[in-house]
Amino acid sequence: MDSEALQRALDDVFDQALVFHGFVDYMRDYEVIVYATADPSTGIQPAYLRYLFRYCVDARCQTAVPSEIWHESLDDRLIDYETGVDLDGYVWGVKWHPLYPGATVMAESTSADAWTAAIGIEFHEVRIQTNAHDLTLVFSDLDVSELPPGYTPFSVPVEVEAAADSVENNLQ
Repeated sequence: MDSEALQRALDDVFDQALVFHGFVDYMRDYEVIVYATADPSTGIQPAYLRYLFRYCVDARCQTAVPSEIWHESLDDRLIDYETGVDLDGYVWGVKWHPLYPGATVMAESTSADAWTAAIGIEFHEVRIQTNAHDLTLVFSDLDVSELPPGYTPFSVPVEVEAAADSVENNLQ
């Protein structure tokens, strides 16, 4: 995917709701899940979109919340909207962040250039900004898809002991 097509895909969710981000369960690709809505008069139905940043070699997340707000936002009641809505501080419990100022393809990226040279496929760097997080991702490709109801980025296996044994065996 070239930089222009990548920027167009990111522009499609400008000012929408980022509801989740993190590495997928196989730990290679990074997903950003967006709840996208439009004016009801358009007839476009809301959708959960998965932006899958493939071959993600660098994922950095830092807070965009200023330290003086963090200081006021340590109360655990702020992680639930109902108990935190009337308190001072950042209400983490809204469970989404507006994609504003949004996502930008970094035209000049020494990191992406270095990975392109090392691996032999094109890499890109994207900065995704919200009111709470500032993400920087270095990756090779982007897949965008609509998520089905019930999608879960991670779940604990029913047979926890078998899963633990599998992890233990892989570490040896």
